[in-house]
Order: sequence, then structure tokens, then C-alpha cells
Amino acid sequence: MPRRDTVHRAVDRRGRSPGIGRQEGLGQTMIERLEFILALARERHFGRAAQVCNVSQQTLSAGVKQLEERLGVMLVQRGSRFQGFTPEGERVLEWARRIVGDARAMREEVASLRRGLSGTLRLAAIPTATPIVAALTTPFRMRHPEVRFSVHSTTSGEIGRLIADLEIDAGITYLENEPLGRLTAVPLYRERYRLLTAVDGVFGGRDSVTWEEVARIPLCLLTPDMQNRRIIDRHLTNVGRVSAPLLESNSMIVLLTHVRTAKWASIMPAVLADSFRLSERVRAVPIVEPDVSHLIGLVVPEREPMTPLCAALIVEARAAASTIAKDIASL
Repeated sequence: MPRRDTVHRAVDRRGRSPGIGRQEGLGQTMIERLEFILALARERHFGRAAQVCNVSQQTLSAGVKQLEERLGVMLVQRGSRFQGFTPEGERVLEWARRIVGDARAMREEVASLRRGLSGTLRLAAIPTATPIVAALTTPFRMRHPEVRFSVHSTTSGEIGRLIADLEIDAGITYLENEPLGRLTAVPLYRERYRLLTAVDGVFGGRDSVTWEEVARIPLCLLTPDMQNRRIIDRHLTNVGRVSAPLLESNSMIVLLTHVRTAKWASIMPAVLADSFRLSERVRAVPIVEPDVSHLIGLVVPEREPMTPLCAALIVEARAAASTIAKDIASL
């Protein structure tokens, strides 16, 4: 069995692979083979990974095999289907993320020097923060009109994974409650909470309601894989109650449409409640005692030098943060 430090010798002390940039074997560079490893880590399937890389499954398998031969270690546990990476393969995967990320950043920076910022800025946001995405993308587009945007909504944990796997450039997520990993963060605002309930409901006529009072009524909430739900569960537990919602969904639209019937109640961030037109029969009542809040911010990969798109987004986020925070505090 080859020694595990074979991996470290193949990727030299300065973090560079000796094969990068050279045509080898089937015309693949070392970077392309590392891209195969990244795709395989994401898809957990040789066929799907090949489709993502726009090559045949035979080409991808051969590229992975040649990488194994070059490094002198087995990277993939093989069987009738993909079974995971070996310990050496997991280590190579970490290097692949770093090397491929740096290579992409280099290409992006060289291109931006020639023609200014362009390309697609890929963002992901937790569902409760989607209303503030436009506060970043709109001024960014005014400064950099050649940039396009791809935005989708997902969980905080998935945002971390997508950034690590180079599938997105940045995310908007919680900054305080769960480990962020190797990310650079820019605080944007503090999330506060409202009870959305019918005007003629138990607390519909109140100016505020406590967490202990909210815990007594049937609710519809996000699913437990969402950090917002875990935050709400924790606050309900702190007042001696157990969360037992009548309806769960990973879609804020589903929750809001139920609330708008005035037959359901929910707990939502103030910014989200304000962004949707509630019916005249529904009110958003501040939840106090305690008046809790949680920090939301922009996160990008912790990399130097940073990609031009991420660097420009950081500048935009810092410029917009005080305005975003002030607007949301007034809700």
C-alpha cells in the first residue's frame, strides 16, 4: 500500500500540481482530471458526473484512473457502482477544490483585466433572506452591466456545501448559530420575528406577543432541515414548549398561502412578512419577551486572491449593509 504522503508529494509544497497546464494522456490536463473528481464528489455516480463534465463515462473513468496512476494511490472505492472515496481520495478532493478554485479565479481575473467584470455570479440564499437579494444584485448590476446572476433558495447547510464544491460563488445565510467553515462573511442585518395570524384570531388584536404565548397555538412552520425552523424550535423550547406544527413545508410560499387564508398561523422573519402582501384579515405581530434576533450576512470562499466577482460583491455588500439593516430595523 503506498504511503499516504504520496498525495502530498504529488501536489508540491507550494500547493501546485506538477501536471497542471500540460496536455497528458487522453488530451486531459491535470485540472480537467481534478474537475472529474469534483463532479464525482457532487453526483456520487460515474454516469451523472460524466454528463456534468460533458464527456463520456469511459473518458471520465479513464481520467480518474490516470490520476490514480499519476499519484500512486487509489482514490475511488469501486464496485458495481460508485461507493465513495478512499482516505487518500478524500484528501485529493480537498486539494482539487483548492486547485480548481484557484485556476478558475485566475482565469476570471485575467478576463476581467481585458474586458471588465463579466460572466455569471452564482448566488444562493436561505429562504427567509430572499427578499433582500435584490438589495445586492440591483446596485451590482448598475456598476457591472455585463454580469449575469443565478440565484436559488436553499438551506444554510447546503450553501456551505455548494461553496465548498465550487457550485456557487456566494451565499446569504445565518452567521452566528452554526459553524460556517472557511468562509469570509459580511454582516447585513439582524433577523427578528413576527407571528402571522388572523385579525380575529387569539392574538390578532395585540401589539406584541411573547414566545410563551406563541407556543400555545397551532402553527405551520418550515421543515426541520431549515435553520430558521431550528431557531424557532430552540426559542419555543426555552419557554418550556415543544414545537408540534400542524403543517411543515420547505417552501415559504406554501406557508404564506396558508397564512393568507386567515385559518393558519406561522412565525416568520419581519423582512419576509413585510415583503408579501398579506390579506386584510392577517396581521404580523412582533414577538417579544425575549426580543431575539439572529445575524444574516453574505458569505464567500476564504481565498486569496479572491475572485473579481466575489471581491466586487463584498464591496457592494459592505456599502449596502447599513441601509439594509436600517430598513429592516424599521419594520
